[in-house]
Amino acid sequence: MRTIISIVGKSGSGKTTLLEGLITELKTRGHKVAIVKHSHHASDIDTTDKDTWRFTKAGSELSALNSLDHLAIYRRMDEYFDPQEISDFVLWDYDLILTEGFKSSDFPKIEVHRREQGEGLITDPERLLAVVTDEPLDVNVPQFSPNDRTKITDLIENVLLSNKETNELDLIINGTRVPTNPELNDLLSRTLLAMIPGPVDNGDIKNLHITLRRRF
Repeated sequence: MRTIISIVGKSGSGKTTLLEGLITELKTRGHKVAIVKHSHHASDIDTTDKDTWRFTKAGSELSALNSLDHLAIYRRMDEYFDPQEISDFVLWDYDLILTEGFKSSDFPKIEVHRREQGEGLITDPERLLAVVTDEPLDVNVPQFSPNDRTKITDLIENVLLSNKETNELDLIINGTRVPTNPELNDLLSRTLLAMIPGPVDNGDIKNLHITLRRRF
């Protein structure tokens, strides 16, 4: 299971600016980062009357747009996916998900606070990993200034290391994560690696995806 950390704060606190800096710093250190932004608006990101919008309106479960420099995937939803469900859906190779928002989730959070927005924080103290603030606060977690992105990245790396397993195995059945015990994880990992017929990509296997779809 990949590490998920939410960057939260009141509107205008500087969450996006902090995320931009953290992405750059983490990439410089060799980490692959995915970003998930939470929105309360029901407006379509896929612009009305674009081809992908028309395909979705016609009944496509999923529409994808692949151009020279990016891949965009659009899927209609009846409710929010949380960051873990998005991770299970995408299943691509990255080390960490940083989210903007999801203040009600159970994931550890770094809250961005500005003096002018008042004293109260919005995060449950049990979920608070750190505070990025322009004034000292009476909280029992590390506090950083908005310019301390190196130290904030150090903290995130410590979380990554504490969650690191030799083999990270995710079992997703019908879109739902199924928990497995460590012994089964190790057995499945060794079995899957043994099934590979020959050297792939110079023998350096960083991720392996196997999908089974039964037709009734």
